[in-house]
Amino acid sequence: MYLNVHSFFSLRYGTLKIEELLALARQNGVEAMALTDINTTMGIPEFVKKAVEAGIKPVAGVEIRHGDELLCIALAKNNAGFKELNDYISWHNLNKKEFSISGWPFCDVAVIYPFGLKKPRELKDYEFTGIKPGQVNRLITSEYRNFQDKLLVWQPVTFRNQTGWFLHKSLRAIGHNTLISKLQTRQFAGQDETMVPLVQLKKAFEQYPAILKNTEKLLNECTIGFEFSVIKNKKTFSQSAYDDKLLLEKLAMDGMVYRYGKNNPLARERVLHELQIIDKLGFSAYFLIASDIIRYSMSRGFYHVGRGSGANSVVAYCLRITDVDPIKLNLYFERFLNPKRTSPPDFDIDYSWRDRDEVQDYIFKRYGREHTALLGATSTFKNRSITRELGKVFGLPKEEIDLLVNDPGNDYNKNDITALITTLSSQMKDFPNLRTIHAGGILISEKPITCYTALDLPPKGFPTTHWDMYIAEDIGFEKLDILSQRGIGHIKEAVEIISENRGEEVDIHRVNKFFEDEKVKYQLKTGETNGCFYIESPAMRGLLKKLRCDDYITLVAASSIIRPGVAKSGMMKEYIRRFHNPDKFEYIHPVMKEQLAETYGVMVYQEDVIKVAHHFAGLDLAEADVLRRAMSGKYRSLKEFSRIEEKYFANCQGKGYPETIAKEVWRQIESFAGYSFSKAHSASYAVESFQSLYLKAHYPLEFQVAVINNFGGFYSAWVYVNEARRKGATIELPCVNNSNNATRINGTTIYLGFVHVQNLEQTTINLIVSERNCHGPYNSITDFVERVPVTKEQLVLLIRLGAFRFTGQEKSNLLWEAHFLLKKPDKTATSFALFQAPAKNFSLPQLLHEKLEDAYDEIELLGFPVSMNIFDMLQTGFRGEIQAKDLLHHLGKKVRMVGRLVTIKYVRTVKKEIMHFGTFIDSTGEFFDTVHFPQSLKNYPFRGDGIYLILGKVVEEFGFPSLEVEKMAKLPYRPSPKA
Repeated sequence: MYLNVHSFFSLRYGTLKIEELLALARQNGVEAMALTDINTTMGIPEFVKKAVEAGIKPVAGVEIRHGDELLCIALAKNNAGFKELNDYISWHNLNKKEFSISGWPFCDVAVIYPFGLKKPRELKDYEFTGIKPGQVNRLITSEYRNFQDKLLVWQPVTFRNQTGWFLHKSLRAIGHNTLISKLQTRQFAGQDETMVPLVQLKKAFEQYPAILKNTEKLLNECTIGFEFSVIKNKKTFSQSAYDDKLLLEKLAMDGMVYRYGKNNPLARERVLHELQIIDKLGFSAYFLIASDIIRYSMSRGFYHVGRGSGANSVVAYCLRITDVDPIKLNLYFERFLNPKRTSPPDFDIDYSWRDRDEVQDYIFKRYGREHTALLGATSTFKNRSITRELGKVFGLPKEEIDLLVNDPGNDYNKNDITALITTLSSQMKDFPNLRTIHAGGILISEKPITCYTALDLPPKGFPTTHWDMYIAEDIGFEKLDILSQRGIGHIKEAVEIISENRGEEVDIHRVNKFFEDEKVKYQLKTGETNGCFYIESPAMRGLLKKLRCDDYITLVAASSIIRPGVAKSGMMKEYIRRFHNPDKFEYIHPVMKEQLAETYGVMVYQEDVIKVAHHFAGLDLAEADVLRRAMSGKYRSLKEFSRIEEKYFANCQGKGYPETIAKEVWRQIESFAGYSFSKAHSASYAVESFQSLYLKAHYPLEFQVAVINNFGGFYSAWVYVNEARRKGATIELPCVNNSNNATRINGTTIYLGFVHVQNLEQTTINLIVSERNCHGPYNSITDFVERVPVTKEQLVLLIRLGAFRFTGQEKSNLLWEAHFLLKKPDKTATSFALFQAPAKNFSLPQLLHEKLEDAYDEIELLGFPVSMNIFDMLQTGFRGEIQAKDLLHHLGKKVRMVGRLVTIKYVRTVKKEIMHFGTFIDSTGEFFDTVHFPQSLKNYPFRGDGIYLILGKVVEEFGFPSLEVEKMAKLPYRPSPKA
């Protein structure tokens, strides 16, 4: 009888989770019902799976609305009808059309209109009218009394009770971005949209048994099902599965010769072994599709890094999907492809942010838009965001909302409104809020993708699924991750800049050479990693120094133990201790020595968790894989996870392990949740890190320019500019005769790009560069104004930044001249004069000018000074008792240091107190690190960007020095001469 049920997938409308709906249905004796979320089918796969498990017949549907106006409810009679519904929603979304039901040719769909919207004679064979229990009395005077075969029971379900109705109303207010008191009746559901016992619902229609019969008949006619255990990815790459097998074997064996040479029996044996398993499990097409994408991108000259679980495969290495040698690293192939695993290993393929869109475009054109889609994601309501949204809905001023978010325990927050907001927040937490896009997932389907989902068209311009990666996996999809990252961008650009500036060609894929390079090893060991992918953060720089890391294998481990899980468990510090003292520790159990000797008995990778779960606790590989997926944040079944946890402890008890050991091992496993890397993933990152390190070691200036141009590094631009100067570069401000949009290098001189100048318009930048390229350098400001149609505001920006310093004139003179030249209206077009008239010379009195004034202009327009060391802007000449390079010579002593704040890491102690780790740069440009314990931080907090005087005690850990801060004060700058 329930043909119109909403879940919380009716975004900012529904209030019930799928499980809650099904539990409610069982309580009320409902044997079949239709899930009809608003303009989406994103909840259908989960609903179908769980409804069958609950013994309730699922019916797939959708409620079509145009804004707040209900147009109809549409039910799929079968899977073909479900595809029709998805096609209907997708067509409107992809073409940006308003939802309208008229003229749409449904074949396997039943359409139900609200009572009174259509007359009986207007209805087609598959169309009906729904009538609510409260509308039954209207049949006496309605012409529908003679067309009861077109009537169906219509009892919408949106919430459980009155409390749920108010939650629904709050969601609607959020959806409409209005005060809850200003919601109009048509903008939210009536209070009767609840599920009542089936007997009670039927009783309301006892005078009209035909309506009940029609409704039951329609429910009986509707079926929906998904073969959840069957893989939905494209099944073949070539003509058949057998052809795929032969083609993959050919490509893998050719690649084996490229990677290992002709005479490597170990590699040959491993490749043949993997090929056999890949074919047996039916994953040949998946590998071939990934290989096809790589071949296309390499043909275009795009750099890539292949990682993910697929990097454990030698076949993937031979196909050049990855640059990680699984044999060299002894990677655990069977942990991904074993008979108990039903999904293929996933490939994460990273490209430069400049190239990724073209790769995605190729995939859609190569495999067809009907069969290809970006993977969607779901943004959910979280604590702070809920509080802010509800605060606005209930009319709280911004100041009160901020107080409630930042200090919920404040006495001022103890009132009825904030209590209501707190209650609603707990009810709304983790509700879906918005449909978004997964970071890089792409699905390539055997059947049209709309057999499983409706599609959106986000700004990226590629069709995107309504549901997320969890539903995709449940249905049987395995995604390809085509991701973008800045690290690859700066590697690629650095190679191009080196070629242009030095005339040298660098083969960035010769990573085995980089592993043995002495300069690279030294940079790694000393933490000289500024700008290098993944290893430039203060924490990673410190870890590298503590480990004295100078080889690939150690960096692979470091790339994983830096993750929060290992650090949080205390095992990062333990790993470092054992690394330096391999003979001075005991393994917690012999199995740990047997399985984890390489990492000194510490679980570092996802594979380690699986090895321990399997060999220590006796879990089978399938159960261990559930743990692995939980570690990587790709699994959300708490029920299944809890079952495995119980089995873990039961097995440990059965094996006679002491409870303390079993609990400690589980604690270490649990600390990985959501954070751990696979070894292959860490190895892929380490390869990219070595590529960056090689470029930085041998071509430091070109590398640093590439880092600056790709933005998105760990630090702000000024830190990378500082590093370039530290490596011997002369840094020049943007110049109309030498700068481009991006930063460029000529010899050892780096000209900052116009892109860094705040408020300088892109149109102006393009005109400056294109005019200069066409007709040569500018001779004077007059020449510039004659050739470039620039506004007075834009010209003043350029003058203040020193972009006309080639003229030799003071800024003040140039500003006077600019105002004179641009007294007439702004030009809209320009032409290049055949003969240049001599420029008029004006004489002005000599005006005072200070370098400090330039520095303030640069800070305003660039964010940092270039023409003056920022330390020279201080009112004091004190630069600290010691510099960063002297720290290790003053261990245990209290010293005063002066440093410019670079970054802060915020952490909570075991007691939930806040402490910080700071990173500073001293007056010579060198990094040093600080520790701020809770009491010190409370008495002497950070006060924003700037330069600080710091008093603290010099300490060290495994040879890495830092300053334990006792006192700290922000130092004042000299005032601007303009002030």
